[in-house]
Amino acid sequence: MNTTSSKLQENLTAHYMSEQDGFSFKEIHRLHSSKDGIVCCHFSSDGRFLAAAGHERKIHLWSMKGCDCITIGELHSDLITDIRFRPCSDIFATSSFDRTVKMWHANGIKQLFQFVGHTGKVTSIDFDPVNPDYFCSCDSTDEIRQWSISISSSRSVYKGASRQVRFQPLTGGLLASASGNTINLFDVKTDKLIFSFEGHVNEVHSICWDKSGAYVASVSEDSARIWSLASNGKCIHVLNSQGNRFGTGIFHPDHPLLLVVGSYQALQLWNPTTSDGTMSVTAHEDVISALADCRETGVVASAGKDEFVKIWK
Repeated sequence: MNTTSSKLQENLTAHYMSEQDGFSFKEIHRLHSSKDGIVCCHFSSDGRFLAAAGHERKIHLWSMKGCDCITIGELHSDLITDIRFRPCSDIFATSSFDRTVKMWHANGIKQLFQFVGHTGKVTSIDFDPVNPDYFCSCDSTDEIRQWSISISSSRSVYKGASRQVRFQPLTGGLLASASGNTINLFDVKTDKLIFSFEGHVNEVHSICWDKSGAYVASVSEDSARIWSLASNGKCIHVLNSQGNRFGTGIFHPDHPLLLVVGSYQALQLWNPTTSDGTMSVTAHEDVISALADCRETGVVASAGKDEFVKIWK
């Protein structure tokens, strides 16, 4: 175990403000992470912790209050693909190309459980926001597994996700998944497919819900798209990448339908409902591969291959 103290640094150079509505977006903190690419990051519900991981097979865990970072390596035998906190908890889980899911406690990063059953590389995980005993994972063979933590076993297994899975917030009634260039929505209770959204040319890298659970956003190299459940899964807004190599996206925690999209070196701030449209903020020196939002504190985290995780507000 290697514990380091990383001082948060303020940087006011990357700053966007909309004169129309007073919206401001600027880098407020900078955290040094790893010498290799971060591919996933996530805040705890209360905003006390930020966890990140990726190619180095290490977990980086920051206390957002004390600026301390705990880094532990070789926790998986291959790339760590996703990291997610259980709602209202200090427990988080990691998925890996080593075909396992592992669960940890943020207090010293202590391993609690290991889940085995996937035959392909595990690419994503997410916790049910309502039932703390359940979580979901998917793998490179397009297999989705819903797990019960209490019995350390799969509740159900079905097809429909090869890249990412995300539960609908608040109710947890639906599960959104990315498979190839398609976004699927499943009924969690029945495991049945409700909608399939098609429109992306390239593989979908990232999906996310708005905090109301009424909209799903998807991001691929070719475009970012927002889909409406009220319109039976209709795509209501499209932002073409125009060569910017979109890779990830997250809804802003405080501004409805404002999507933050990570591209090569820049964050694209896209609000399709305002006249400001899209603004670009220079953020990293390489590809931005991971974004996370914290609804408790109203901040966004961005991470990539330039050894830094940055906090924006």
